Amino acid sequence: MAADPCRRHLVIFARQPRYGLGKRRLARDVGDLAALRFSRSALAELTRRLGSDPRWTLWLAITPDRPTAWVRQGRPIAQGQGDLGARLARVTRALPPGPVVILGADTPAVTRIDVAKAFRHLGNHAAVLGPAVDGGYWLIGLRRAPRDPLPFADIRWSSEHTLADTLASLAGHRVAQLQAREDVDDGPALRRALRRRRLV
Repeated sequence: MAADPCRRHLVIFARQPRYGLGKRRLARDVGDLAALRFSRSALAELTRRLGSDPRWTLWLAITPDRPTAWVRQGRPIAQGQGDLGARLARVTRALPPGPVVILGADTPAVTRIDVAKAFRHLGNHAAVLGPAVDGGYWLIGLRRAPRDPLPFADIRWSSEHTLADTLASLAGHRVAQLQAREDVDDGPALRRALRRRRLV
């Protein structure tokens, strides 16, 4: 029998795909149109692959907070204002009870196996992280038991220190790690992602 999806929450953090907005590093390398196409296709691929699984409820944490009509799959929830840590904390606190796994929309190769493995780790770990090759992470999962921390304060976001800072904030708690993946943040990363997709 599948687990109650109301007790497991999968959240994809996503910016509404718009020409000239978001993915600025990628756009500098490949142009605004190619960056927009990647944003749209990556988000569509993730929501299609992960959104129909009965083992969890899919949420899209979106920015800007309005409008929400463009969301085709998943329940929209506003990211709100502030740095990434403030927005992650706000969304995590706003969800109903149960473990949460959070992804960015710029790692389109994430599979249901990855997500299921993250939720399994949360059965006996306070947190799970999917390291990114640039020193950040492509996934964070939190058990959200009463004494478990929210590790989003005092983090050097978007830097080679992000993963290490997050692990330091979880010191004293059991933390699992998944395999490392590469976020698509620039032109070379996009070319590698497209090459991997052709090989699959």
